[in-house]
Amino acid sequence: MSDTLLLRDIDEPGLRTLAVYEQRGGYSALRRALAASPQEVLSELEASGLRGRGGAGFQMGKKASFLPHGSMEKYLVCNADESEPGTFKDRELMQKSPHMLIEGMVIAAYAAEVHSSFIYIRGEYVLQADVLEVALAEAREAGYLGEDILGSGHSLSVVLHRGAGAYICGEETGLLDSLEGKRGNPRLKPPFPANQGLYQGPTLINNVETLATVPAIMQMGGAEFAKLGVETSTGTKVVSVSGHVQRPGNYEIELGIPSREIIYGLAGGPPQGHAIKCWFPGGSSAPVLTAEDLDVPYDFESMAKAGSMLGSGAIIVVDDSTPILTVAMKLARFYEHESCGKCTPCREGTNWTVKMLERIESGEATPMDLDIMASVCEHIIGNCLCVLGDAMAMPIGSMIEKFRSEFEAEIEAARARNEQVLAAGRPSVPNVLAPPPGAG
Repeated sequence: MSDTLLLRDIDEPGLRTLAVYEQRGGYSALRRALAASPQEVLSELEASGLRGRGGAGFQMGKKASFLPHGSMEKYLVCNADESEPGTFKDRELMQKSPHMLIEGMVIAAYAAEVHSSFIYIRGEYVLQADVLEVALAEAREAGYLGEDILGSGHSLSVVLHRGAGAYICGEETGLLDSLEGKRGNPRLKPPFPANQGLYQGPTLINNVETLATVPAIMQMGGAEFAKLGVETSTGTKVVSVSGHVQRPGNYEIELGIPSREIIYGLAGGPPQGHAIKCWFPGGSSAPVLTAEDLDVPYDFESMAKAGSMLGSGAIIVVDDSTPILTVAMKLARFYEHESCGKCTPCREGTNWTVKMLERIESGEATPMDLDIMASVCEHIIGNCLCVLGDAMAMPIGSMIEKFRSEFEAEIEAARARNEQVLAAGRPSVPNVLAPPPGAG
């Protein structure tokens, strides 16, 4: 598409270097921002309507405006802990265009009057962290980071911090605890990070894609950016498409286009001879949709109305070659393993969901187990310290609702297999009540 902003030059050779990034217009948005006041830059971000691209979809400009003014120590934290299964867009942005993220962070920090910032990067992203370290050194050498940036009087330090491989550290308060050197557990909210976050100071947290979009907003203006997409979901979005599609990868789309255009038009649809069974619109934590929902516009509101969510922008496609029980089991085991165990609904709910799915596999379940499992999911949602419990309960609940007949068929098939095994292994027992042969 013509309106790509983040992926426009992404395959330009050497884009990760400062020289090539500057040749493609890099850091001109920062110069424009520094020529204005922080309030004017913040107004542009608010006018853009840019919603967070990490999952929650809260407006970035509004979030930044919540930070109090004054001389207290404030922080900007880039959430680069891209752990949501099916999501790999931030990895490509950091690996191929690290300066776009750095430029976005400097502009966002200027707008929020922040002088200390951190990039919390997923522990497995070793290559991307190395690329960022080199880019940060280049930016400091060129005067884009550090004291008195480009003679503006604005200063910003950026520290790259590597995570230790826990899914829970993608949750913003769990990330803050980990960044402070503690175990990555979610915090009770309120207080919210904008008031009391890192080291108890006001903190603005945004993910990689959100911050990487900031330079484009400064270049074209917030009002122009808002013309892309639809009214309540403005701009473009990088979508990671994976699963049973012929052309998996990252695609930048205008928000609001039909989901069918992404799955079939860009990603080529499922392999020949197969049909879509279900798909996750926003990573593994999004409730599943079916082939009947392919014409739902891909934006925040439309996905919510369809009973799912846009989430991190990761579309996972499952075709008819995979049993729904297999999908549910993989998902439930992942979230059970990644639960920090701090709150009861998540710790116990994820564990019991796995056990009930195992009962279906082993042939011990009855259709009543599906009702119990759906009830467990309902009791998890909205009752946890963070959304990890919901992230398992919502998709599992949607699978039970949409594919109940397939689950019931699997229950019957497993029970029948058990009976066959028992019958095959049972010795023949003579009927002692039967009359002997030849008796009158």
